[in-house]
Amino acid sequence: MAAGTTAQILAKAQPSLNMESDYELASRAVPGALKTIEGFYVADEQPALREILTEGYCQYATAFVEDEWEVAKFAKKLDDVEYHNVRASKMFTRCMNYALQDMPGGFDKDLFGTPEAAAKRVNSTGLSHRTPLMWVGVGLGGMINHNLTRVEMLSYLPTVKVILERVVAIDTAQRGQIDGTKHVPCDASCTVHLALPHIALGMVYSAASAQFGGDAKRAMDEFNIALRITADAQHPDGKMLLARVLMAYRIGLMTNDRKLFHDQLSKVLNTDPAIWPEQRLANEVAQRRARRYLSHEKDLFQ
Repeated sequence: MAAGTTAQILAKAQPSLNMESDYELASRAVPGALKTIEGFYVADEQPALREILTEGYCQYATAFVEDEWEVAKFAKKLDDVEYHNVRASKMFTRCMNYALQDMPGGFDKDLFGTPEAAAKRVNSTGLSHRTPLMWVGVGLGGMINHNLTRVEMLSYLPTVKVILERVVAIDTAQRGQIDGTKHVPCDASCTVHLALPHIALGMVYSAASAQFGGDAKRAMDEFNIALRITADAQHPDGKMLLARVLMAYRIGLMTNDRKLFHDQLSKVLNTDPAIWPEQRLANEVAQRRARRYLSHEKDLFQ
């Protein structure tokens, strides 16, 4: 009874972290919070706790571990880069593993079987498993990104694309295209979950040059869809600053478009992160990255 009540309280309290305005406070608080929740989960495997842990580990990897990884990369501290590569891989693995527990029996076996078996299983997934499927894709994609020298990991990249495309197909079937043809009530968390697969696809298609399967136009389209999903009448350009940061950085470098890089990152820094109070922390992360990228602009575009 205590575990069940605690799970309900933690689920209701989760938005408080997303609303945090102090990046350092959040970075120090999240690991302890995750381990506390994990302790409750070990005592009683409540689905609500598993959902928090799934999203929490992917968020922690993206917002904090990858931040340290990027700092090390720009400083050219190779040992630190490798250390944080390993840490990020572990966090994304935890996210994926928790998500897999919410998928139908045998899903994990097919996922890591042949590409054909994986695609067939993924494409048979319906609305009831949409969100854990998304986190499986985000987690696996994060693992690949931090193991680019391992051929066996790169072989799962097509599976990640299939997963993300399936999530988008489920969303489209339920909500229509991003043009307002269907109006389904959606809070801040729901809106983020609708935008995330498009951001992930944008990252997938901007991860390599056109010669190696990259597609700058497709990546740009996906980032712009994410921005439109998070737009409203007061903020027509979108409220998710991280989508704009990733678009500017990844596509700017991919296409050697310094103007896109500079203008879009400057726009992020000139936007109040409180533009979306329910996702204040994500916007703080976005501005932190924008400042870092702009400080290295001359080196990136020599």
